[in-house]
Amino acid sequence: MSDFQPDIDGAATRASPNHGPRRNERNPDMLVLHYTGMATAQAALDWLCTEESQVSCHYFVDEAGLVTQLVPEAARAWHAGQGIWKGETDINSASIGIEIANPGHEAGSPDFPEAQIAAVIGLCADIIDRHGIAAERVVAHSDIAPLRKQDPGEKFPWQQLHRAGIGHWVEPLPVGGGRFFQQGDAGQPVEALQTMLALYGYGLQVDGRFNEETAAAVRAFQRHFRPARVDGIADASTIGTLHKLLSELPTVA
Repeated sequence: MSDFQPDIDGAATRASPNHGPRRNERNPDMLVLHYTGMATAQAALDWLCTEESQVSCHYFVDEAGLVTQLVPEAARAWHAGQGIWKGETDINSASIGIEIANPGHEAGSPDFPEAQIAAVIGLCADIIDRHGIAAERVVAHSDIAPLRKQDPGEKFPWQQLHRAGIGHWVEPLPVGGGRFFQQGDAGQPVEALQTMLALYGYGLQVDGRFNEETAAAVRAFQRHFRPARVDGIADASTIGTLHKLLSELPTVA
């Protein structure tokens, strides 16, 4: 593939060699948002378009808001890696991936510029409208791979996207006191927490043991939905916010 027509009006194109057919002719019904985690947007774009990297995405959004399409939406871009969401393990076949230029946590988690977020909102809205993607299937890379990933991070403005009609969000309960669960705890309350996280979509074993996997899922949840404190401890604020989100899902309401 040397050239292709973009799926959205106004997008630039730069073909990445890193893609293939969607397995079982799967139509995408998920949207996964990433940050690049590299020093510059140009370095990240070059890497995504280099065969050596074996990674790609469908869309790349730089800090000024320029949208570049690297892989046609009909194809399977290699952006998600190993992960799971609502039982789906082939995330690449099920999703459209957007890389957002930002150096990430290792560079101190700089803010995402407003022009960039405006472009991300417009791009997401277009994709969601054409593919009928449900709000709870607009996820972070960290949501699908909590043990491996932390992007796009707690600085990403999920609430702003939700105000524009993108993704699922509720006002998080304020951080405060109350009972909490943390790594090393065990028992029925931990099993209930794991069940709630799994019902929302996180891939983890429900066994009543608050292990590293559970702590990672809690951190991922906090990054997305309760960013005021990301510590992997399931406090009253975290559990209450999760319950509010679950109560809005038609499948578990």
